[in-house]
Amino acid sequence: MTTETTDPENQENPEVAAESTPDTEVSTEPGKRPDSYVKLAMRNMVKKRGKSLQHFFLSTVGLLILFVGLAYLTR
Repeated sequence: MTTETTDPENQENPEVAAESTPDTEVSTEPGKRPDSYVKLAMRNMVKKRGKSLQHFFLSTVGLLILFVGLAYLTR
């Protein structure tokens, strides 16, 4: 025999679900469009400034090493 509970913690609440994902801010206003993925990505990069700069510089150094290595091998 199964009994259905009406406990509010067991029911899914969209506001709680939106709060559980800190990287994406979902607006619940009916007239407002949700933020685009680019806008959310930019906001996330601003919040994590050090990590983004670290990845940028590592990518730049990696590409320079790749290009110099290819130039050396193909001379």
